[in-house]
Amino acid sequence: MAARRFYGWTVVWATFVALGVVFGTAYSFAAFFDSFAREFAAQRADVALVFGLSGLTYFVLGAAGGALSDRFGPRLTTSVGMLILVAGLVGSSYARSLLVIYLCYGLGIGLGIALVYTPSIGSVQPWFARRRGLASGIASAGIGAGTLLVPVAASWLIDSTGWREGMRTMALAAALVGLAATLLLERDPARRGVGPDGDAPAARALSAGSALSGMTLRQALARREFWLLYLSLFAGSPSMFTPFAHLSAHARDIGVTDARAVALVGLIGTGSLIGRFGIGWLADRLGRMRTLVLCQLLLGASFALWFAAPGFVLLAAYALIFGLFYGGLVSLLPPLCMDLFGGRAVSAILGALYTAAAFGNLAGPVLAGAAFDRTGNYTIVMFSCAVCSALAAYAAWRLWASARRVET
Repeated sequence: MAARRFYGWTVVWATFVALGVVFGTAYSFAAFFDSFAREFAAQRADVALVFGLSGLTYFVLGAAGGALSDRFGPRLTTSVGMLILVAGLVGSSYARSLLVIYLCYGLGIGLGIALVYTPSIGSVQPWFARRRGLASGIASAGIGAGTLLVPVAASWLIDSTGWREGMRTMALAAALVGLAATLLLERDPARRGVGPDGDAPAARALSAGSALSGMTLRQALARREFWLLYLSLFAGSPSMFTPFAHLSAHARDIGVTDARAVALVGLIGTGSLIGRFGIGWLADRLGRMRTLVLCQLLLGASFALWFAAPGFVLLAAYALIFGLFYGGLVSLLPPLCMDLFGGRAVSAILGALYTAAAFGNLAGPVLAGAAFDRTGNYTIVMFSCAVCSALAAYAAWRLWASARRVET
């Protein structure tokens, strides 16, 4: 009975829902891509900048979101973030120019995610010690669930009511469901008289002491391992984010219906859900750094399937495979930081690393759109993404080799 009353699992599932709402909204961009292009007579590079701005904002400001959560608590910080995201959707629904979409959907939703993502994930960690990996995996799986469900719902709303009314409906849903989740977040089990995993409070002190061991951010920044991991993330991020912005558009180009084209983003989410658990299980057996190298190589190789796909079936296979390794890469980063740098400043170190992904999130989709506008196809985009992943794998291999030298 006591385990059922343990509030930590409420925090886990509240985080799952909150991340599903915010990232589902962000990746619903694929459903709105064609509407934005037609409404504002915009080229694909210009439309893709919306997605790039959103990602740049939440990756760069995610560390700030964590700092605000440390000061004001995750409940207030994430609730404000959810309201900003809702305001971004409402503002976008009244846009009469692409500039307003940049400000509301790009920057507004990006800021909302920044105030929800890091604080909500961070609020899970103090509640668990023995089951921290399981709890974090469940909580972060909300990203995959949102990617699977929300873009498909957005596509249905666009077909039923038009893109503007569809955004307003999404805003209402985010306000109701998202705020219900963020208001449940807490980060200190001691306030409920328990320690991690629901143990007696005395156990909390022991686990907190071990969690605080490790490097400061400044010490981590002086380490070669940090910069190799940063380089791997920087090189691989265009490959990780370009398909979210352009795969659906490519599918429409080759005759796939709108509903199926948007469903491809949902299939990426399905693969991501599997990857977050399956790749984590594999990493425990092969080693996280070796698994990082394999994931980068195989994610890059998956672009050959996109290139060869003549229609929906192979594109769907590509989306699932890409999502598998994308989800695996995302889930590997926090435990890798713990392995390399310890828990003393893991949130700050993660925030610094995420800036590498920010630039790829912005540049990848925008440059891909520019390449399409110039050539009329995505061939050079697929090849470039494969090369980026190969560079990322090389940096990850150097990291693995460096860590093995330290161990010996």
